[in-house]
Amino acid sequence: MSPILTGRRAAAVALTALLVPLAACGNGEDKPAADASAPASAEPKAANLTVLAASSLTDVFKTAGAAYEKAHPGTKVTFSFAGSQELAAQVKQGAPADALVTADTKTMDGLTAETGTPAIIAKNRLVIAAGKGNPFKIDELKDLADTKLKVVLAAPEVPVGRYSKEILDKQAVTVKPVSQEPNVRAVLSKVELGEADAGLVYKTDSAKSGDKVVSVDIPDEQNAVASYPAATLKGSKNTEAAAAFVTWLSSPEAQKILQDAGFQKA
Repeated sequence: MSPILTGRRAAAVALTALLVPLAACGNGEDKPAADASAPASAEPKAANLTVLAASSLTDVFKTAGAAYEKAHPGTKVTFSFAGSQELAAQVKQGAPADALVTADTKTMDGLTAETGTPAIIAKNRLVIAAGKGNPFKIDELKDLADTKLKVVLAAPEVPVGRYSKEILDKQAVTVKPVSQEPNVRAVLSKVELGEADAGLVYKTDSAKSGDKVVSVDIPDEQNAVASYPAATLKGSKNTEAAAAFVTWLSSPEAQKILQDAGFQKA
């Protein structure tokens, strides 16, 4: 073979060896080779979520929902607020929704066939909401037994109504309410409007009333702790997005929003 051809073939082999690694590097500094071991993104597809939530979460969930939508562009979160017992009835009737948050574990425990595994996202306590200026000088639970007072409570099937009965019974305080309301917001409204002199509500709700009511704290040993479980609904058509939202409620960002609103750490 000609010495010239031999030299050309050697040069071609050398050039090929040089080009192979260059080709593997691509044609730009900002395009590294894909890492096959890197996990796939867990971000769910954008969705329109409907969340059924206890009345006492009305204000804080509006803030939480806005924060979630900002962090998840394209996702819209719509809340439907009501007493937990009303929400449970809606779920059993097949209401089109994606997640549920109740103000007690008892209600959630009765929906195991309709929900995923729940997680406690927050806790709350009760206070006495006395009328503006507290004209009757209500200082403690036993004061609610005064027959001159118009006291309003939530109905016993409502979580806050059950908690109210629990703490009154524990202190042997007998109260004859002028009405029994379907949720905590209705109880608070009666006191705010002067239609009742006092009522038992969640601490977070009373705090939102400003000077319309006076919040009278109940000692921990006489109080009840309300737990808020959140769960996805098995009938959801947005399973991944619903699960992502429920998980987010336990995140540092969501927990800060809840605790800034006066809810206790789960």
